[in-house]
Amino acid sequence: MNARENEFARKIARALDQGTRDLDRGTLAQLAAAREQALAGRHNAPAWAPVWAGQWTGRIGEWTAGARYVLPVAVLLLGLMGIVYWQAGNGSGYELAEIDLRLLTDDLPIDAYLDKGFDSWLKRQSR
Repeated sequence: MNARENEFARKIARALDQGTRDLDRGTLAQLAAAREQALAGRHNAPAWAPVWAGQWTGRIGEWTAGARYVLPVAVLLLGLMGIVYWQAGNGSGYELAEIDLRLLTDDLPIDAYLDKGFDSWLKRQSR
């Protein structure tokens, strides 16, 4: 804690102490017992264990722990398989490579394809 946090904690403690002046002894005793009980339970938790460790160790062997994750994992795997199938069936990479191959191995120079007049000449010839 830095100095600002310590000062803030002191202000909160003073405000809480001022609020307990009007309480009777029975209520104060109950509050003190509850505080002691809360502080006693605080020291029982191991500091090195991750928060989720208890959830997994308590559920080993239960079918519900695994069943909760089957549907999301199955959807993820099916989605990935669909993407791979779509990419393989699309074939756009092969088509582009085939066009490049035809351009490079053609008798016509590449500059002819860049000429705007050549494009219009091709359209007239195809009619």
